[in-house]
Amino acid sequence: MVMASVIGLGKAGLPLAATIAESGIKVVGIDVDEEKCRMINQGMNPIPEEKGLDELIKKHGGKNLIATTDYWDAERCNLFIVIVPLFVDSLHNPDFSIMESAFRSVGRVIKEGDVVVLETTVPPLTTETIVRRWLEEESGLKLGQFYLAHSPERIMTGYSLSRLREFPKVIGGVDRKSGEMAYDLYKKFIPNLHLVSNARTAEFIKVIEGCYRDVNIALANELLKIAEEIGVDFYEARKYANHEYCHIHLPSTGVGGHCIPVYPWFLIKEMEKREKFEKARLLRTAREVNDEMIDYWIEKLVLECLKVDKPLSEVKICIRGITFREGVKETYHSRALAIVQRLREKGLNVGAFDEMFSPKELEEMGISPMKPEDADIVFDTFNLKFHTRA
Repeated sequence: MVMASVIGLGKAGLPLAATIAESGIKVVGIDVDEEKCRMINQGMNPIPEEKGLDELIKKHGGKNLIATTDYWDAERCNLFIVIVPLFVDSLHNPDFSIMESAFRSVGRVIKEGDVVVLETTVPPLTTETIVRRWLEEESGLKLGQFYLAHSPERIMTGYSLSRLREFPKVIGGVDRKSGEMAYDLYKKFIPNLHLVSNARTAEFIKVIEGCYRDVNIALANELLKIAEEIGVDFYEARKYANHEYCHIHLPSTGVGGHCIPVYPWFLIKEMEKREKFEKARLLRTAREVNDEMIDYWIEKLVLECLKVDKPLSEVKICIRGITFREGVKETYHSRALAIVQRLREKGLNVGAFDEMFSPKELEEMGISPMKPEDADIVFDTFNLKFHTRA
């Protein structure tokens, strides 16, 4: 009989745990947040913006899905899925401290024959090296006595449940037997699953998806600036340039969130470590182009301010939309938030409005709330449009 434990009940882990419970498998969810565990066990969804999750938590919370802060509550489980955050520091190096703590805790409760799967997106080689070491050191077992695989999450916040049910997902083991064991278990709750050669390949697949998006967004951003320089409507050109063999992405304020601006650095840093700098030139350039887009939009915004018949410092500027993506209540690496902060540093009168945040929440983030109708200039960061009061 399969019993699963999901370590990390965040925006990726909780929908996965609920999906597993819905398949009829008992799940022990582990999280450091006691209040979140309490809510789940009472059938209350701590992530209300996730479509369809309310119903599953109400149905399974405290029943097929038990949430706890104690790893020993999962000692009867034979499948352990770790999906905890991996942050990067100011130099873009991954900080494995949260992940190491989770895996060492798992290592203390796993038994011979158990399967452990990492779902957090990580630099290639991570699962087969440091994750394996952490588990072996804590458990006293060797690979082969337990099984280890990687299956990168491929969800999209707000649509996680449908992604888990429909979107292609890959899984690969540190060795062949691990891959086969993990695949057989995952097939019980992931319909569209593909077994790949090994964990390293599974890790690489997820990372290069992010690289593809980052590079293509950088291309769109650069083409937008060139089109403006030569007097071409970028959006008209894009409309007719796109066809079966060409897909120009939409431009943006840059790239935000936990994924796309982070993953290219995994490969860039690996090539730097090997002193193969020339092998990641495009990835580094794309990162620079996208991060520099805030300078482009700030310049355009200041030019709009100069059209208003007021001293520059008195022009009221409203940045509409500060999340990294519309409809997602997250500001991690948000380029719009960076624009707010940069304008404030310049001494301009800037505030923000976002449907996802209350005025009080904005104030707690150190941002002045401002209604669009009260502003002289509104910059809509999702549609990249300026609205200037006549």
